[in-house]
Order: sequence, then C-alpha cells, then structure tokens
Amino acid sequence: MGQKKKQQWQDDHSCSRKNLLQLVDKNVLKKILDAFTKATGLTANIVDTEGKSIFSKEDAQKSCKFCLLIWKMQRQRGLQRCRGAYARAGRQAAIFGEPYIFRCPSGLIEWAAPIIIDGQHLGSIICGQVLMWEPEEFFWIELKQMNKILTDDFDLLFDAAKELKVISGKKVQGAADLLFVTANYIMKAGWENLRHRQEIALQQSLLNEEIQNRKCLEEKLNAQSLSLNYSLEKEKELISKVKLGDLDKAKKIFRVLLADIFIAGAAKLPTIKARVLELGVILSRASVEGGADLNQALEISAEFLQDVNRFNLIEEIDLAAVKALERYLQAVQSNQMTKNHLVIQGIKRFIRNNHDKSLTLEEIAASVYLSPYYVSRIFKENQNMTVMDYVTKVKLEEAKKLLRNPRYQIDEIAERLGYSDASYFSKVFRRNEGMSPTQFRRQA
Repeated sequence: MGQKKKQQWQDDHSCSRKNLLQLVDKNVLKKILDAFTKATGLTANIVDTEGKSIFSKEDAQKSCKFCLLIWKMQRQRGLQRCRGAYARAGRQAAIFGEPYIFRCPSGLIEWAAPIIIDGQHLGSIICGQVLMWEPEEFFWIELKQMNKILTDDFDLLFDAAKELKVISGKKVQGAADLLFVTANYIMKAGWENLRHRQEIALQQSLLNEEIQNRKCLEEKLNAQSLSLNYSLEKEKELISKVKLGDLDKAKKIFRVLLADIFIAGAAKLPTIKARVLELGVILSRASVEGGADLNQALEISAEFLQDVNRFNLIEEIDLAAVKALERYLQAVQSNQMTKNHLVIQGIKRFIRNNHDKSLTLEEIAASVYLSPYYVSRIFKENQNMTVMDYVTKVKLEEAKKLLRNPRYQIDEIAERLGYSDASYFSKVFRRNEGMSPTQFRRQA
C-alpha cells in the first residue's frame, strides 16, 4: 500500500470512529452493552471500521481469559490479528445488512452486527468468544495449528479454552439477532442525532441571514421607535397567518421576529428565553383562535417551555421555536380540515334536500352559518368544483331519474327541479350531458 493511500485509509478509519462517538453518546452505548451482557451472559464490544474498540480499558467489558492471552502474544501480534478479523467481519455484516457469524483466527465463534448511519458504515458490535461444541481431540489439534505462529507453549491457552462457554447454534443465532436489534437502536439514535445537528446547522444559517438583514434594516431606519412598531406589526401579521394555517408565510414572519429577539437580547440568554416564550404564548393563542384544539395547544406550549428552559444555545432555542410554530400550524390545519369536512357535508345535504328550488350561493352559505366567500373557497378546495356546479350536478342526476319515467313532460321536470324556464333547463342539460333531455329519454 502506497504511503498516500495508507494515510487516507488511516484517516478514513479515524473519521469513522470520531463520527460514531459524535453521533452516539459513549456512556449510552456502554449501558446498552452492559444490559445485553446481563441478559445473555455474553461479552460484547463496539469497534470502529478498523476493528479497534471505541472504549477505554476502564469502560470496556472484561474479555475471556483465552482472548486476553492471545492478545498479549508476540508483542500484541495476536491483538492485531483479532482486530483485522473484526474489521473484515464488520465489513461483511455491512454488505449483507445482517448479523455475520464467523470463526475468529484463534478458533472461537463470534458474530458482528453493523452500525450504519446515513449510509456510512461507522463500526460494528462484536460478540461471542464462545464454542459451539464440547472440545474434543481434534479441537486441541486445530487450536495448536491455528495459533502456532503466536506461541509454542499451549498449556495456559488450553486451560483458558476449557473455561470457554459452549452454546448451541440456535442460541448463537438468537444472540446474533438480538445484537442486530441493538445495533439498529444505535443506528436510529445516531440518525436522529445527525438529523438534529443538520437541522441546527440549517436553522443557524437561516437565522444568521435574517439577523444580517435586520441589522441592515435597522441601520437604514436609524430610529428605535420605527423598529419597535415594525415588530409589533409583524406580530399581528404572524397571528393572522397562524389563524389561516399558512405555514410558509408564517415561517418567514416568525424568522424576522426571532432575529429581532436575538439582536435585542444580545448575549443575555435569560432575556432571549423570556422573549421567545412570550412569542410562544402569542402563537398558542393564535392557534386556538384559528381553530386548534385547546388541549393540543396547551400540550405544545408545555413541551416548548421545557425545551426553551433546557437549551442554552441560541441555535437550539431557535430550532425549538420553529418546530413549535410548525406544530401549532399543523394543529390549526388539522382541525380546520375536520371542521371543513363537516361543513361541506352539511352543504351537500342542504343542496340534496332542496334540489327542487332555485338555490343561490347566499342561501346555501346561510344554511351552514358561514359567509358565501368562505363557503365558496373551502368547497372548491375540497371538491374541485364550485358550489353551484354541485347544485347543477344534483339537479341533473334527479333529472335523469325523472326522464326515465315517460309520465313526466320536459317542462314539468324543469319545474320540479326549480327551473322557471324549460328551454334554459334543456340548455343546461345539453351543456353538461352532451345531448338534449329528449335524446337522453330516447336512449334511456
């Protein structure tokens, strides 16, 4: 391997170890492995892609006597050999995406579960140091053969091998599967941590951009009163957008207000927290006024209060505030959708029950106690047709039913459907059905 390639390889492994420890807390990993060992009685370790343990000697679980002897042999040549086996097993497990059971260079059964975060293999959980059968004469011969490059004195190694656990293949597979579930938990925690860091970075970028914009604006205004009035106006605009459930516009206004808070608060964290929480109260009230469920709004407020109190970084407080805004708006939109659904059902029911009348939009809106404009908008958004188009549709469906009965004349049908003019009825029918009422009757 060339010097440059070797250096790159070492850097990659160092990076994978660093990334793993940055994404998942080492103390959490230690607790997980300790719990696994208590449940199974098996030793487990987490290694990087080079096969090196991420734990210090103090934190690592105690390995079996056999492995400790191997690792000390030939100036730790045995340890290097084991690390190489762990690295290869980890790569195989990552390729297949499942536990990889293998026999180590010294003859023991072990298995690896890959830790893959955001598509990158960062390490593996290694477990085992067991046998799958009771040692027989061939085992001792094979043990000598596999380890002769490390030592000529096998007495201590044989004694240590006699203390190894013997477990069945079924239990090995079960323990490997359990280890894989453990690895998945670690991956999920790492992915959530990574996503949180990415969100923080994005929010920091947006916040810095908005702060710069606000500073430029302040320099141009050069008057404190104007700046304050500007913020108050923005608050009113924000309340309006929250009530309407307009996420995109509410977010833009919200970022401006947050930038104002962070600029005015300077480095005083308690002041910043207090003002951000005040903004949270405004959001909560606006969401309830916009139709959000009160209990849901209170739940969002309580979680937001906890987040702001426990965070000490501006970026974290900023992200928590934006997420709270999103949750308030989702609560508004969700409740509005439910309410709108009920309103639309009421509109349809009124139209069906009064298809024999010449209905107006004002009469239909009055039946559900809403303005004609609001009824017209939500009906079109949900049904992809206007209210009056639906009126026509209901009337024509009833007309088709009457046209199939020869006892009804065309002008009588028009009258029964609320049309004062039979020729107008025929025109509406032709425009929507592509034929006259008389032609429809013949075909029917």
